[in-house]
Amino acid sequence: MARIFITGSADGLGQLAAKALVGLGHGVVLHARNAERGEQALQAVPGAEDVLIADLSGMDETKALAAKANALGVFDAVIHNAGVYQVPRNSVTQDGLPLLLAVNSLAPYILTCLMHKPKRLIYMSSGMHLQGDPQLNDLRVGNSNGRVSYSDTKLHDVILCMAVVRKRPDIFANAVNPGWVPTKMGGAGAPDDLEEGYQTQVWLAVSDDPEARVSGEYFHHKKPSRYLPAAGDIAVQGHFLRLCEQITGVKFD
Repeated sequence: MARIFITGSADGLGQLAAKALVGLGHGVVLHARNAERGEQALQAVPGAEDVLIADLSGMDETKALAAKANALGVFDAVIHNAGVYQVPRNSVTQDGLPLLLAVNSLAPYILTCLMHKPKRLIYMSSGMHLQGDPQLNDLRVGNSNGRVSYSDTKLHDVILCMAVVRKRPDIFANAVNPGWVPTKMGGAGAPDDLEEGYQTQVWLAVSDDPEARVSGEYFHHKKPSRYLPAAGDIAVQGHFLRLCEQITGVKFD
């Protein structure tokens, strides 16, 4: 049995992945942004081991979440699923950062740096990352202009994944494009298959298939897919990691 931690698992694809993994007999720890949603998550996923509470829009709460997760031991896999898409224009966190940047980019960076190293890491990205800015022009200290786009943040997730691949060769690390699926984030009219939207991360987290025990891939429905080449550029990765360190005060070791 594997133990898996899934961020953003109170609803959507994270919750569906949690249910599937529990159904397969694995131990799953959920995450929700507040206590009320945490209780709802536990009710929705019977058999889950626990739920950890943290609002990923705040860097201090995200750092505290890493400590809470570490107190539970080493996970076999971590699925960085949490994300926001449609937010009010110029939404800024208590740290003075765009909400999209804080939740989608900096939270997985902080957790990757501070949590005990698992055997497998899965980063949720999007096909929209192809429109992201590889120059990282809006990823800087004190950026509160709100111009960071969803596409930018999903590119950040791929860059982070590929940096992990290079710097932690003993870990299976991959990014996932779940497709445009009918969740709260994707909307009821989304055209892709909902089950295929979460099965890839379940497969990557626990499968012994040789195709799943790989690193440095960007998967769409269990098939390797094309990602923006800049994400694999060592200079881009280094620039991204330095900027994240400057903003968060957390160093990637």
